[in-house]
Amino acid sequence: MDDSTPPPRRAPVAARFEWHPEPELFDLRATGAREALEGLGRDAWTLALDYVYDQGLVRTVGPDSYQELRARFFGPSLGPAPAPANPRPSTAVLDEIRERVVPCLYNAYHPGSFSYFTPPPLPMSVAGELCCQVFHQGIDVFHSGPVGALVEEEVIRWLADLVGCGPDSWGVLTSGGVMANIMAMTVARDRHLCHLAATGGPPRGRALEAARVYVSDQAHFSIGRALDMLGFPPDALVVVESDERYRLQAEPVARRIADDRAAGLVPFCIAAVCGTTNTGSVDDVPALAALARREGLWLHVDAAYGGAARLSTRDARRVPGLELADSVTVDPHKWLFQAYDIGALVVRRREDLHATFHRSPEYYRSATPGAEPLNWLEYSMEGTRRLRALKLWASWKHVGCEGFARLVEHDNDVAAVLAAELGRAFDFETAVAQPDLSVVCFRHLVPGKSDEELDAHQDRLQRALEISGEAWVSTTRLRGRTYLRAGIMNWLTTVEDARSLLTILRRLGGTLSSG
Repeated sequence: MDDSTPPPRRAPVAARFEWHPEPELFDLRATGAREALEGLGRDAWTLALDYVYDQGLVRTVGPDSYQELRARFFGPSLGPAPAPANPRPSTAVLDEIRERVVPCLYNAYHPGSFSYFTPPPLPMSVAGELCCQVFHQGIDVFHSGPVGALVEEEVIRWLADLVGCGPDSWGVLTSGGVMANIMAMTVARDRHLCHLAATGGPPRGRALEAARVYVSDQAHFSIGRALDMLGFPPDALVVVESDERYRLQAEPVARRIADDRAAGLVPFCIAAVCGTTNTGSVDDVPALAALARREGLWLHVDAAYGGAARLSTRDARRVPGLELADSVTVDPHKWLFQAYDIGALVVRRREDLHATFHRSPEYYRSATPGAEPLNWLEYSMEGTRRLRALKLWASWKHVGCEGFARLVEHDNDVAAVLAAELGRAFDFETAVAQPDLSVVCFRHLVPGKSDEELDAHQDRLQRALEISGEAWVSTTRLRGRTYLRAGIMNWLTTVEDARSLLTILRRLGGTLSSG
């Protein structure tokens, strides 16, 4: 604090806050308020760390089924109670969190948590999120979060460099990959389809009926959701079968484009994936980019998961061609290990985002005409946005590109060991022998069981593992069959944890088979 700035005036707690048992938590200028806030912070941080060490690192998830969890949390009513009528001390509220919430959490910190894409957040990301919430900046218009707008601009530059876009590129932070994909399809519609369909403006209504978007059978559901929300008919989404490694290739897409053109339709976009949710597979982006250029289509790449591999000199080759796309989704709360929530959309041309989403409400005005500041509202579907960039900015400063690369490489190495162990095992089979990234899909085999019986066995085995709390995997369906799915995205997971997963599954599987 500058010596010329007087310290904040301290006075007794104002009478208007005395209705609460802790009035000093409301009157921030009162004597003792800072000490009270520090006490609340210590209590909350202790609760959080007690969770990590007493629960999060002990078991992967509670054993309760959905109905059991409802009964445990809500009580005999099995439904929400009325809103509380009277105030309570913060210690009582934190105690209730400890008793009712903490035992029933999914524990991303556990090294045996081979999860969806839910890695534990880096400690610096948590610290950045805490500061973000206390700073309480609104990153929509410049004056509600002035320096926050610049923090986001810098983070977006780093993400654009990660993708490999040039100096004219731009982007925006979102809540996650779904929102980023929805916004990408909006930009593709309003900035590219309008030219192909010669609508003279953003296409709407009947102008969307002939449009076609090409995806693989492994594409994220959010592309279809986006087209639904944007007014396209169901036939607009053209699903093309992936290859034997669950990757989209250019040749079958080219055939579908040719067939659709011959039928009088308007192909306008290819949506590729670098790191599918099911298998972690990476589409042939360079070939799809060449096809898109040749046919005059927009290329979007959903690299929500795989994009971070570009930070690794060793593993960047696993996700080639991102720099060839018109738009790219990257999801920092996946492989950049950020606290929820934060996603990102990067576009090759800044004006594409601005022209699609720019609005100028009369109450958002600059006091200096001709010197308009950076208003992120003009680049996003969202209005109210918190300072999401701060935690990623702080984490990147803390670990650097080299640190992120090391964490990603470690996960890929653990996945490779797991896949190799499965490949040598007589009682397991893999969907892909050598995964593109760090997702491994496999089945536990039991002699004499049919494919249908083995499908049911995988589901029972997953549930038994969940109840045990020793590890956690999800299940998925590939080519009509049920597989166990291990996503290695936890910087705490080791090769020993991966090997022990198979030991645990064998033990549980043997019990199920003999039962």
